[in-house]
Amino acid sequence: MVGTLSGALEARKIPTSPDKVNAKVQGTIEAPEGVLKITKISCEYNVKVPEGKRDAAERALSVFDRGCPVAQTLKGAIEFEHNWNIEEY
Repeated sequence: MVGTLSGALEARKIPTSPDKVNAKVQGTIEAPEGVLKITKISCEYNVKVPEGKRDAAERALSVFDRGCPVAQTLKGAIEFEHNWNIEEY
């Protein structure tokens, strides 16, 4: 997912390397029918963008999962939560 996000940012002329994009991801495991399964994935992205690129980064963050193979594969089976912190430099 970070790769797809990086591609969306790069398409908007926002550099993603070195160390300008990272994510902390946490899964929630439950047993709603007696069998353990991942029910939710929470992603917190930390993105460093050049001054003046915040709006473009927010647009990329709000739509990138539509083109993400992982998110689209798991859509409907697992709830996703995306949050982000944007730091301008």
